Amino acid sequence: MKTLKCDLCEVTAKGGTFEEWMRALLPHYMEAHPEVMKESNHSEEDAKKWMAENKERFEATPEDQA
Repeated sequence: MKTLKCDLCEVTAKGGTFEEWMRALLPHYMEAHPEVMKESNHSEEDAKKWMAENKERFEATPEDQA
C-alpha cells in the first residue's frame, strides 16, 4: 500500500495500485477540486498527460512502512 498526496493540495490517499489510488482520490477531487473535474477545455491529451505524470509519481513512491 502506498500513500500519496493529491497533485493539487496536501490531502493524501492510499492505494495498492495506481488505479486503486486514483479511485481513492476521486471523491476528494470531486469535493475539493470540482473546477478541475468540470473544465471543458481539457483534452484527451491532457488526461493522458495527467495519468502518465501521476502514475510515474505513484511508482516512484515507496511502500508504506508497517
